Amino acid sequence: MRRAVRLSWGLGVFYVSRYGAAKGRTMEMNLLVLQATTVLTLLAGGMGIALLGSVKVPLARKLKIDETKVGGLISVFGFTMIPVMLAAGFLTDMINKQIVLVSGAVLMAIGLVLLARAKKYVVALLAVLLLSAAWSGQINVVNVIQFKAFQFKAFEGSTASVTNLANFFFGLGAFLTPLVVAFMLRKAGFTPAMAVLAGFMAVVAIMAISVDFTEFYPAIAVEASKAAEPPPSMASLLGNPILWLTAMAMFFFCPIEVGVSTWITTFLGENGLTEGTAAVVLSAFWLLYTFARLGTAFLLPAGGATIFILVCSLLCIAVLAGMVFCRNRQMAVLMVVLAGIIFGPAFPTIIAVLLGNVHETLHGRAVGIFFAIGGIGWSLIPMLIGAYAQRTSIQRGFLMAMLSAVGMTIVAILLLFAV
Repeated sequence: MRRAVRLSWGLGVFYVSRYGAAKGRTMEMNLLVLQATTVLTLLAGGMGIALLGSVKVPLARKLKIDETKVGGLISVFGFTMIPVMLAAGFLTDMINKQIVLVSGAVLMAIGLVLLARAKKYVVALLAVLLLSAAWSGQINVVNVIQFKAFQFKAFEGSTASVTNLANFFFGLGAFLTPLVVAFMLRKAGFTPAMAVLAGFMAVVAIMAISVDFTEFYPAIAVEASKAAEPPPSMASLLGNPILWLTAMAMFFFCPIEVGVSTWITTFLGENGLTEGTAAVVLSAFWLLYTFARLGTAFLLPAGGATIFILVCSLLCIAVLAGMVFCRNRQMAVLMVVLAGIIFGPAFPTIIAVLLGNVHETLHGRAVGIFFAIGGIGWSLIPMLIGAYAQRTSIQRGFLMAMLSAVGMTIVAILLLFAV
């Protein structure tokens, strides 16, 4: 484990010594470093979302825990996200984006090391708590800086194109994580697998240190003094109905995505697939999820985001119904494949509607509130899925996710009229 972390740190030191400190670099070079940092942070975000699903089976075996306790780990991740996201929003907007980004990467590395060494459930809970706090800070910042990193002419006037492209890299991290973890588990074991991921987070931290954020985000006081009128207040954000409607869409969508992706392997196992085959299907789910975002980034017409969210909501109901009532392995695999295509672009498009209707100076706080409300759904509904599955099966547990999709559809209809 130490070797992996040392290697990552050495690569970072080489980078800094080769290219120099952030200060004094040209704007073009600094933009490239920001883009690289954004991409790496998004990959790490995808890793965070896919991690528990990837290690659920070996971790449950190692700690000797059942599906209810696995659901508890997911809930801890979601509950921790709520206060951290809110706090990170204020830090991102008003204090320092770089500190939040670097701290998140460091904490995530520590959480992975702790998870690797966990021999008791309480230690695993602490590790998940750290991972959630780290993930929350990083995700808050990256959802703000993506608009500076991906300033492409082709995306002018389309917030959804930027968010879907950015989240393509997030999905790529989610796709690669099960493959890397499965490979490392076979070749080296659980602890080295977590060490490799912790080493990657060390690289993310060093890259984040290398960016000169002042070129993209001048000091708040200076920015305010140059503005023709003062920036919007927190009260204007709280009075914006788009904030609350998109947050409620997130509340209902989060548990659908998290619940299904976490229990895909168990669901497929209940339908007759081996553990190895189920892992391959999980990777296919994340691959389709990822490329659906890339396709949406380039194909979704400007102004079509709200209609797209409604269509996604209706399709979520259909695919979850298929999962609950499927009777053979072929149907189970087909439903997982369709879920990847449908789930992928839903979140980036929802947050695009939010950030497209909120002033840039409030983006961090808007993201914080958005994810905090989503985190409540993230926490509660997977617990219900796990508890119901304990008495029946994971397949029947997806009924809870299906009800959540109905709620998302109702919010999508309201959003269509509000924008």
